[in-house]
Amino acid sequence: MSEETVPAPVEEGTQTVNRAVEHRTGMFGVRGSGDTSGYGGIQRSIEMPAASQPPFGGWYDEVHSALVEAAAGSSIENALESVVVDRGEITFHIRREDLPGLARLLRDDEKLRFEVCSSVSGVHYPEDTGRELHAVYHLLSITHNRRIRLEVTAPDADPHIPSVVPTYPTADWHERETWDMFGIIFDDHPALTRILMPDDWPGHPQRKDYPLGGIPVEYKGATTPPPDQRRSYN
Repeated sequence: MSEETVPAPVEEGTQTVNRAVEHRTGMFGVRGSGDTSGYGGIQRSIEMPAASQPPFGGWYDEVHSALVEAAAGSSIENALESVVVDRGEITFHIRREDLPGLARLLRDDEKLRFEVCSSVSGVHYPEDTGRELHAVYHLLSITHNRRIRLEVTAPDADPHIPSVVPTYPTADWHERETWDMFGIIFDDHPALTRILMPDDWPGHPQRKDYPLGGIPVEYKGATTPPPDQRRSYN
């Protein structure tokens, strides 16, 4: 079966104003390093794509309509916060407490049939107040040969998101890696332990607030200074 054509973007009814969550200065956010390469002058605004409005185009509208119809009148009727169509992909932003029920609906409804969760990943936006931690789920419908994404957020102060392992067993190791790297706690996961780092490793290395460098090494007498102390032109 050939892959279903990805719909072309629909301009009418689509918002074009993105939401800025952070403004970065310099390379990797490092400041005052004494680096004369010019990277310290980099200015970059980090923005979230704006929410889109139907019609989205092609099968995107079929999936959206089927999802809204199937959830109507149930406890997850208001699960969908927004829909974003950006760079040829559709993302459904979901309330975290409704994720388990919505995942089962996406898997089981005959008009949807997203049978496979192929990936779970995390993102950390320290300046996105109240939504600092993002978990992204890539779903595949073998029946309809379609791919969508779900995105769920949680605050740093309460980094809990329900696990989808009961619905998608393939998410097991993916959620473990996301916990290991970002510190997102997937409630009801069968064994949420580290998968890359040692069990006693402090912190979560892919968070933006994780310190760069300065990790002790095994070589006798050697040290690894932080990046802002590795060069000096004075």
